[in-house]
Amino acid sequence: MTVQDIARIESEVAEYWGDVRHVESASSTNTELLASGEPGHVLIADTQTSGKGRLGREWEAPAGASLLMSVATELVHTDDLGLVSLAAGLAVTDVIPNAQLKWPNDVLLNGKKFVGILGEIDTTADIPLIVVGLGVNVAWREEELPTDWSTALNLEGIDIDWDEFTIDLLQALGRRLEQWQDRDESLLDDYRAVSATIGRTVRLDTVGGEVEGVAGDVDKQGAIVVDGISYSTGDVTHLRPTD
Repeated sequence: MTVQDIARIESEVAEYWGDVRHVESASSTNTELLASGEPGHVLIADTQTSGKGRLGREWEAPAGASLLMSVATELVHTDDLGLVSLAAGLAVTDVIPNAQLKWPNDVLLNGKKFVGILGEIDTTADIPLIVVGLGVNVAWREEELPTDWSTALNLEGIDIDWDEFTIDLLQALGRRLEQWQDRDESLLDDYRAVSATIGRTVRLDTVGGEVEGVAGDVDKQGAIVVDGISYSTGDVTHLRPTD
């Protein structure tokens, strides 16, 4: 099962997204939208042959198991790009209220990841773009999950109508990315409210090595603040008191 009525989806999200396309297969929805998209364009694919994750990782999913989607919006400022993927993760929590966010943009249910997010920019286009890709695990078999800390909506007892979910998510993405464009401070306040990382003891793997400490906040650029120091990139592990 995948999205069915693209014309309806496009009509329902027209306030934010003027062009919604659906293809059976894409190399990567991010790559293809960066190559040919414009602000307000959306590309949805049933499968990806070269899906991308954060930090150069691959993203793989069986056909029909995930909502694979990228959206393009105008790159209006670049000093806080870290907030863009945070805004996208927050949009998912608007649609799935029990979800939480692990910095920077892993979306969790019951402590397990069910959404991956990747933002990429093109400053050479006539209108500079930022493209945000999302892979939402919707209907997976447990034995096919890529890691033991992954999950899917169906495995958490959440059944969706694909078209309705896509409409709701695109509308939420439109609102949250507009907040980023407008430098709306409530975006970070809302992020903090659903963060599973802030207040936790964490291990942060950075290019300069490992850092352990308490994640006290996320700053105005979207960087995580560990023991008073901001870090813009890295992988976070939530530590138990005995770790």
